[in-house]
Amino acid sequence: MAAKVIVISNTKGGAGKSTTAINLAVQIVQAGDGPVCMMDIDPQGSTAKWWNVRPTEDIAFANIDLENLQAQTQGLSQKGVKYLIIDTPPLMVDNVQFAIDIADLVIVPTRPSPMDLMSLGPTVDMCKSAGKRPLFVINGAAQRARITTDTAVALSAHGTVCPVVVYARTDYATGIGAGLSMQEIAPRSKGSDEVAELWRYTRKLLNPTSTKQKKAMA
Repeated sequence: MAAKVIVISNTKGGAGKSTTAINLAVQIVQAGDGPVCMMDIDPQGSTAKWWNVRPTEDIAFANIDLENLQAQTQGLSQKGVKYLIIDTPPLMVDNVQFAIDIADLVIVPTRPSPMDLMSLGPTVDMCKSAGKRPLFVINGAAQRARITTDTAVALSAHGTVCPVVVYARTDYATGIGAGLSMQEIAPRSKGSDEVAELWRYTRKLLNPTSTKQKKAMA
């Protein structure tokens, strides 16, 4: 079975791409849905740095070969990888397009702010060019803020809006600094529940056939 490719993309910096990629990867492992492999094409290398200090070896990492990405993905599939998560940089549109072109799902983390909404154009255009409908994930949200709802409404005109909102929590930064995730440093927290719900929703989008089969068997 071919690995499912999840591309985390937003051409605006500070949107929460690396945090989303890292916590999704760990959740895939914790849910028993791995093996999972990560790639990082951001020159800042936040995901790669996190992986290098991670105290466990439950997540694989591969240096990306953009010009041969399809073949590289097939090779990872043959090694048993089920999910490949690609973290992308702000800007560098040509490089990001290579990844989006082969994606099974493009997740666009978006903070609930007018500036973030105004900066989405290049990301939406790349998804359209590849024939992909993006999944917007509102993250870094403040509790009970009306702008979160307003952002969801605005985003719905350009793609699917994930029903799971990821709220601003200091445990995300604390975990990443230690090579860990929200689920590992605060396993019984609301933040951990949000990540688990985000993966369950994402998994259904990536595997609609298996979900229907499970319902039929029930």
